[in-house]
Amino acid sequence: MARYTGPKFKLSRRLGISLSGNGKDLKRAFPPGQHGANQRRKVSEYGKQLLEKQKLRHMYGLNEKQFRNLFDRASKQQGIAGENFMFLLESRLDNLVYRLGFANTRYGSRQLVSHGHVTVNGKKVDIASYIVQIGDVIGLRERSRSLKSIKEALEGRHHIPGYLDFNANAMEGKFTRLPDRGELSQEIDEKQIVEFYSR
Repeated sequence: MARYTGPKFKLSRRLGISLSGNGKDLKRAFPPGQHGANQRRKVSEYGKQLLEKQKLRHMYGLNEKQFRNLFDRASKQQGIAGENFMFLLESRLDNLVYRLGFANTRYGSRQLVSHGHVTVNGKKVDIASYIVQIGDVIGLRERSRSLKSIKEALEGRHHIPGYLDFNANAMEGKFTRLPDRGELSQEIDEKQIVEFYSR
């Protein structure tokens, strides 16, 4: 299945979660469509598990194959499979570029990475799914630092997570540790996703 390229606001309303991160896509708190406000469907256990999976998959912008492969990798690690999965998703290069504030959305950060604007430990990396290791430094290429879109994103940035150190002068951030579960989205119940893939 290819990556979703349809209307993002409709998808956010259908899933009941803000995919943009700013909440503008949830001005109407009911699903899209003519009968969206009047839907009263009883959701099965499978339906709940599928919804949680789709929420997380679309939040990070992955296609189904990438998402499943990353889950399989997380389930082979020691510890709680659901939390390991969330940590792996959070360690992706495109996500950390977004967290550092170089882009306003994860879609924008993926574009920055794939167009060769981002470096890891001083070397250009153009693979959005690259898993950043603890201690790695994420920066921008010299010629990319003056890009208008990056400057606007940095000016509008509100918060940098505690597991990242940002150096404003060098325009680079260091991935200092794995996040705690409490620092990640509380709208996701990762146990449902583990159950979905354990069927």
